[in-house]
Amino acid sequence: MNSIWHRLTIKASPETVYQALATQQGLAGWWTPETTATPETGSIARFAFGPDYYKEMKVTTLEPSKQVQWLCITGFEEWIGTTITFDIESHEQGAVLTFHHDGWKAYSRGFAVCSYDWAMFLRSLKILCETGKGLPYPHQYL
Repeated sequence: MNSIWHRLTIKASPETVYQALATQQGLAGWWTPETTATPETGSIARFAFGPDYYKEMKVTTLEPSKQVQWLCITGFEEWIGTTITFDIESHEQGAVLTFHHDGWKAYSRGFAVCSYDWAMFLRSLKILCETGKGLPYPHQYL
């Protein structure tokens, strides 16, 4: 199986990063405004990208200020069954986020596009945590 990995330093507390990853308001601030999410293990988070496409993630892990993990249950075919993990560590400048999207069956165009898009959205997450305003869909490339 193949994985996408990214690691970045965020000049914000681990709690701020966790809130951006675990709450509806936080997720809407960096990924897509059309987010429905409850910070409860076992819940289903829904992320819409325009009127015709959405992803659904089962929340499998919520460790405050440490880790958020999802299992993709609806989305692009290549995404279904993959896991997305956000690991948060304290750092002298705030927090370090290690991101991985695991379980890809093959390297593909979709894998390449996804890796790039995750980098743009993680940049949005960093900006949100550091300034209070991210660049969620459809503004992530600005």
